[in-house]
Amino acid sequence: MTEVVHTPRVFSGIQPSGGLTLGNYLGAMKRFVEMQGSEFETIYCMVDLHAITVWQDPDKLRHATRELCAGFIASGLDPKQSVLFNQSQVPEHTQLAWIFNCVARMGWMQRMTQFKDKAGKNAQNASLGLFAYPALMAADILAYHATHVPVGEDQKQHLELTRDIAIKFNNDFGVEFFPITEPVIEGAATRVMSLRDGSKKMSKSDPSDMSRINLTDDAGAIAKKIRKAKTDPEPLPSEAKGLEERPEARNLVNIYAALSEQSVDDVMRDVGGQQFGTFKPMLADLAVDKLAPISTEMARLMQDTTEIDKILDDGAERARAIATPILQKTYEIVGMVGAKT
Repeated sequence: MTEVVHTPRVFSGIQPSGGLTLGNYLGAMKRFVEMQGSEFETIYCMVDLHAITVWQDPDKLRHATRELCAGFIASGLDPKQSVLFNQSQVPEHTQLAWIFNCVARMGWMQRMTQFKDKAGKNAQNASLGLFAYPALMAADILAYHATHVPVGEDQKQHLELTRDIAIKFNNDFGVEFFPITEPVIEGAATRVMSLRDGSKKMSKSDPSDMSRINLTDDAGAIAKKIRKAKTDPEPLPSEAKGLEERPEARNLVNIYAALSEQSVDDVMRDVGGQQFGTFKPMLADLAVDKLAPISTEMARLMQDTTEIDKILDDGAERARAIATPILQKTYEIVGMVGAKT
């Protein structure tokens, strides 16, 4: 069988469930921008269908979808270079997801740790969508024959499921149709932790606003949160190994390294021996320099969302131009007679 060569293509998405943070920026959006204009076609999505696996207020969901798009653009994504759209505008995602629901096995889904975490002790009351959404995530990716996906460690298991689904589909039907997508996991701060507890991920759901930097924070708020971030009394070590048992120190150094585009080792050589009273102002200045322009541009875009809506409409049209023939070929492989999209 002749090996199929797929167009190098990146797909990734973020849920518009409200409140973009520094973790979203460093763990995802900054890397999205870095991959733009490279050897890959880049497709980035506001995954609003994933958001509704738990109940969302409709008005807040609309606002969060537009705000996420504003965040993408303000962070440096160019709608002319990358495809930006919201998931629900492209029905090929849900159509392909049903095919994958029939390919994936119950045992695979039951192993997904994020379902267990989100459903909690009362899993019987969780939505079917929350249980099945890894199949939709696979469809998000494979509807574009994406070859690479930038993901954080917490999503790596879902990408492994995507690979399993692609392999099983190809084997079941004797084809080499879907690519075996590769994860892209790199960077000093792919997992940004809380400013109040270095053992917990920075989260928009944390009740303390001081635990996170929001991309809507102005310069004063950014600087204040870093100045008040939890640390320990010891000076910074000269080597990264010295951070292993110091989660708050490690988190702030990782953030500095990611924002300054240096390795942690390079940062430690520069700041080793300093007290946090010296290091925190350096980090605050750097964070304000990098993040305040993003919050300013987001605010401008959100004043009149007409521009955002047009970008999303145009992006959906471009996304469908890629996904429609892939879905049609999938239907043909599966054996559906006269199926049209």
